[in-house]
Amino acid sequence: MKKCLSLLMALILTMSVCAFAGAEEYQVKYAAPAGAPALALAAILAETDEGNYQLLAADTIGTAFAADSGFDFVIAPINAGAKLFKAGKSTYRLAAVITWGNLYIASQKENFQLADVNGGVITLFGENTINASVVLYSLEKAGIVPAQVEYLAGAQDTQKLLGDDAEAIVVTAEPALTGAKMQKPEITAYSVQDLLKEAAGMDGYTQAGLFVREETIQANPEVVAATLALIQASAGLAETDVATMAAAAEQVGILPKAKVAELAIPGCSIRYVPAQEAKEALEQTANIDLSQFGGEVPADDFYYDAE
Repeated sequence: MKKCLSLLMALILTMSVCAFAGAEEYQVKYAAPAGAPALALAAILAETDEGNYQLLAADTIGTAFAADSGFDFVIAPINAGAKLFKAGKSTYRLAAVITWGNLYIASQKENFQLADVNGGVITLFGENTINASVVLYSLEKAGIVPAQVEYLAGAQDTQKLLGDDAEAIVVTAEPALTGAKMQKPEITAYSVQDLLKEAAGMDGYTQAGLFVREETIQANPEVVAATLALIQASAGLAETDVATMAAAAEQVGILPKAKVAELAIPGCSIRYVPAQEAKEALEQTANIDLSQFGGEVPADDFYYDAE
């Protein structure tokens, strides 16, 4: 598999070799949370020295934006990066949106339908987060009103509840959902992204993004351009070669099992869209809950522009 990945990356490199011409040799450093968003980097990290990347716990990814972190590229929740940038605590600008929502409403209940949420109890993860806001907005737009909303800390927690309680209705995320369904095939799940599109006309929501450090943009613009081409090609494997992305994810520890990764990737909504092209969609997402973005939509200088 290592040989296959090397061949793949050799092909990707031919796409950007001109951008590197004339640039000094530069060791690009990456940070990302282990899990769905980092899948966009999987093929690149499989060919990168371990000292040049870190997979961080979701609740510590904010440290990657620190001035002394040394990371050139960071994958993180877009709202988190926007708030830090607005507050002057980060020089990282949004280069691309890479995930467009991986949330699902699920239950073991027999013949489970979304209508069962009406007047029922639903358990979400991450109170006061953009993910929770998107779920509640989607339900509201669809005319679905739960009688009670409860919260657990993370998707792994709601995954456990989903497996343990046959009557529970939960919101979980890929790849946790795939892990749960492998244990309990009777689980039925509905995509929050599909609900959002049907109820509000939004094609997913701008969940996780690729950020690039301003200092790297200024000092090594050719490296930034070339690396973005690599990342776009790597992210594209979600549509063109899921098996290779899954194998790379296992190799670098993004997900523990390639089998789970391969089943989960199609539900992770990985799609690389340059920031300037995604601006309108990002503002739609921000307007669902502006408090998650520092009280207003991001200013123009938050968006990286290659030109």
